[in-house]
Amino acid sequence: MITYILESLVFQLVFLLTYDLFLKKETFFQWNRVYLLGTFALSILLPWVKIEALQASMPQELGGVTIFLTQLDGVVLGPGTEETSFLANIPWPYWVLGVGSVLAAIWFAYKLIQIRQLRNKGSVRHYRDFTKVTVPKSATAFSFFRNIFLGEDIKKDKEPNILAHELVHVKQWHTLDLLFFELARIVFWFNPLVYIYQNRVAELHEFIADEKAVKQNKAAHFEMLLSEAFHTQNISFVNQFFTKSLIKKRIVMLQKKKSKAVWQLKYVLLLPLVLGMLVYTSCETNKEDNELELGGGVSLVAANEIPFGAIDEVPIFPGCEDAVDKKACFQEKMQAHIRKNFHYPEAAQEQGIQGRVSAIFIMDKEGNVVDINMRGPHELLEKETERILLKLPQMQPGKHEGEVVNVPFSIPITFRLQGNDEEKVSKQRGEGLGVPFASVDEVPIFPGCEDADDKRACFNEQVVKHIKKHFNYPKKAQELGVQGRVSVIFVIGKDGIITDIGKRGPHELLENEAVRIIERLPKMQPGKHEGKEVKVPFAIPITFRLKSQTKQESQPDYSQNGGMKVGGILADRNNVSYFIGKVTDEASMALPGVNISIEGKEEGVVSNFDGNFKIAVNEGEMLKFQYIGLPNKLVRVEKRLF
Repeated sequence: MITYILESLVFQLVFLLTYDLFLKKETFFQWNRVYLLGTFALSILLPWVKIEALQASMPQELGGVTIFLTQLDGVVLGPGTEETSFLANIPWPYWVLGVGSVLAAIWFAYKLIQIRQLRNKGSVRHYRDFTKVTVPKSATAFSFFRNIFLGEDIKKDKEPNILAHELVHVKQWHTLDLLFFELARIVFWFNPLVYIYQNRVAELHEFIADEKAVKQNKAAHFEMLLSEAFHTQNISFVNQFFTKSLIKKRIVMLQKKKSKAVWQLKYVLLLPLVLGMLVYTSCETNKEDNELELGGGVSLVAANEIPFGAIDEVPIFPGCEDAVDKKACFQEKMQAHIRKNFHYPEAAQEQGIQGRVSAIFIMDKEGNVVDINMRGPHELLEKETERILLKLPQMQPGKHEGEVVNVPFSIPITFRLQGNDEEKVSKQRGEGLGVPFASVDEVPIFPGCEDADDKRACFNEQVVKHIKKHFNYPKKAQELGVQGRVSVIFVIGKDGIITDIGKRGPHELLENEAVRIIERLPKMQPGKHEGKEVKVPFAIPITFRLKSQTKQESQPDYSQNGGMKVGGILADRNNVSYFIGKVTDEASMALPGVNISIEGKEEGVVSNFDGNFKIAVNEGEMLKFQYIGLPNKLVRVEKRLF
């Protein structure tokens, strides 16, 4: 919105400067009228116009990047589906704009009332082309649509000239021009250029009326203008005959010779101005618009940077100055640096957090590491990755075609738990989170579900309603065109409070919104299993879908046409048979928070963010997989599943 306002202001300023410098002094009054009205409308519309032929194309070397994100129909939401309070979601700048517009509208209404009062007080006479309103005890003279207001104090010998002048305003519908800018002042009350536009148009109206009404006796008209004691109404959208600030200009224009027709070529200046603005609005790109999502969600900025694999001379890592293959040496040194400075966060180990962090950074023209971006399974691992990369030494910068350039470089860092710590391993596989929602004896009770016959179904319904009620599609995400599924998993603690919220989605903006919604869940009555209060994990996918997405552009609707895939292996550990596996969707993307239980038994586990799980089960038993938005799946346990 701010960008649109600034662009509109700049365009208006350029148009007005062109008018004042090249067109204002010419006598092509009707052309100037069209110019002012047209350029103001263009300044409002052009920022929205994007001509595809003028838009910058994506660099060829980035054309093969694939977005490995899928979309599930859990709770599908988009702009316009919010059920939160409308007023609560309005940012404060919009409040300021709205309040200003309301005040401007009130002022506009007051001026209309003033005109109405003048008409009611005056004597009204109807003629074929206009309506004359004689205002008592006044020397005012102006027109408003078909109404010509004349004060009764105006001398009778001057009335014919004034009426002829005002009749031009009436016939050419000048009031509509001024009302157009009056409405623009309500919407763009903060824009001083709107007032200048209106002032310029009002001047033109007087020049046009003078030119049409005064054919022969110009001297008498000048004398009339200069002899009156002017007491005009302060109404900006009426064509007033007596306006002190305009009298000198009107006299000058009446004496001015008609401009030569050749000077009409000045209006050709409008073409390169509009073309330049179209090029600007079509080719402009924000930093966010040039970001492409890689497999791990890392941003790659396509902005005059040479990829590491295509650069003529790669950055030289300290110690690689004399290496024959500096590219290979760089990679070896980079890996050695990571191993040397690597430290597994203790908090991540205690929580059983592991996985890959995809990182990308820029080696700038000074050889420093800048613009570090990453995406991983948890903030703890992401911070450790950033710490390692920030310790990289300064390098000799890369060169391409003889010039020093910025060089993007990406590297995945995998955090993997080791040893036989069964508690950590089980937590990583979804165990230790509590009793799965599908298996718990008494599910947590959502406020309002106390008397429900099916408390499990009521819980699901209330969670969905809560998400819809508090949902607000981030404006920034809409501007960037970010959409997709955010998988959310959380735990309802023994005290009924929501804890351990985990999320994974295509963009941080959507993840943050999903967490914000879940954090607002009310305190519940805790779940119970075997008579004891227990922690209960619950997972739900929230799909953010932009309205502009067509059905052809959408991902398949798995709730109707697809399902879950399960792979794994049956293994014996400490004389116990375990099935260790992974559950994914039809696009082979991990499904977190899937409730996995043994058919006919109460035992169960929940899959983690990587879709991994481990459950004690015997060969030949049936595993039941439940996930919101997908049909339940039954799988018979064999030695190995693919």
